[in-house]
Amino acid sequence: MRVRSMTPVFPVAVLALFASLWHLALAQQVPYYMHRCERDDPQVNDCLRFAANKLTHHLRDGGIPEIGIVDVEPVVVDEISIALGSGPDGYRATFKNIEAFGVSNLTFVNVRSDIDSLQFQMTIDIPKIKARAQYKSSGVLLLLQASGAGDYWGEYDGVKSKIYIKASPYQGDDGLTYLTVDQTKMDFSVKDIKMGVENVSNQNAIIHAAMNLFINTNAQELLKEMKPQLRSKLTEHLHDFMQRLFDRIPFEYWLE
Repeated sequence: MRVRSMTPVFPVAVLALFASLWHLALAQQVPYYMHRCERDDPQVNDCLRFAANKLTHHLRDGGIPEIGIVDVEPVVVDEISIALGSGPDGYRATFKNIEAFGVSNLTFVNVRSDIDSLQFQMTIDIPKIKARAQYKSSGVLLLLQASGAGDYWGEYDGVKSKIYIKASPYQGDDGLTYLTVDQTKMDFSVKDIKMGVENVSNQNAIIHAAMNLFINTNAQELLKEMKPQLRSKLTEHLHDFMQRLFDRIPFEYWLE
């Protein structure tokens, strides 16, 4: 009589157990750029703030090659525009290839979380952001024809931002848990602003000086005009960057 071979249940079970232990070992090995918090810790928000600042420090200080993130600056925004006044003589300006430096020098000053629903609210401070861009303008400003093109520069001191993130979990190929960013919101304010234009074509020195005087005198109002587009673009950048982090750093490295 021919005896059928039995399914090797025991070896399969051993392999499954080994795989589970391997995944557990991976989760226990928190890398140097992370600080893991305990979800049941009454001070978990303070712990998450510490962890976020530690991760930011390593991202700022040369990046983290292990997760494929090396250069975090400059933050680049492709284009924004403003409009002051209406009619054919209304002032219009477009800013392209905006590069912002100093964003990574941020500090998390407050974190609020709902771990069960994976919702996080954060407040960050940035001492100074320097920006540069190419700009092109048309129309009338201060009763003067202000059409031209050139270089824009800006210095933004005392930047504060509030950020909201909602995420959901998924299991990676390595058996660990990762997060998908479902929703991102952000807003910001700036305490002091200095900005101006230079290397302007089709303008004499008097118009150039008048433009820079107007820009600096009305810097907060100009930022207010830029803000809706700028906030939308920065929210997209934030969403994409957080997704890059969450795709590369298991949730088990953040919380246990």
